[in-house]
Amino acid sequence: MGRDFFAHPAELVARRCLGKILVHGRTAGRIVETEAYLGASDRAAHAWRGLTPRTRVLFGPPGHAYVYWIYGMHYCLNFVCEPEGSPGCVLIRALEPLCGLSLMRRRRAGIRRAEDLANGPGKLTQALAIGARLNAVDLTLGPLSVRRWRSEAELHAEVTPRIGIRHNAAWPLRFVIPGSPFASRPPRRAAT
Repeated sequence: MGRDFFAHPAELVARRCLGKILVHGRTAGRIVETEAYLGASDRAAHAWRGLTPRTRVLFGPPGHAYVYWIYGMHYCLNFVCEPEGSPGCVLIRALEPLCGLSLMRRRRAGIRRAEDLANGPGKLTQALAIGARLNAVDLTLGPLSVRRWRSEAELHAEVTPRIGIRHNAAWPLRFVIPGSPFASRPPRRAAT
């Protein structure tokens, strides 16, 4: 995907990411769940407090990865969206594993079902070996990239409130491929 794919409002990019392929090394998965974060106007967004060394990448050009460590346990992956200076982003919440399943299983020891390899933000970064060294990488150049499926059909998203946050949690900014067994959890409430 080119930079223009990411240079739109986070809510639109979050919808458009569904069905796209996230590739890192010999592993890849189809994006089945995302959440949009609206920058300075969204108290749940890291950019809400403004520009800091941690959030600098969010204020930069679209099409870069924002990778951060959370809860002292795992990494999360976001795609920087919107024009430079407007810090919207999309959290990649879940993937359907497509390539490198044996490698993903080694990284996620003890996981047997493919549905459980990347069904959450921390699980997918572990399965694809996405860590701090990939923070700020250009998603249009690799080594982490987003690709279009060969014969991509238009997808309809189930829209729900975001999950796992305290502020603005009721905002309908979580997007899930309907019925996907690879989502982090079934949608709570479909809006549109």
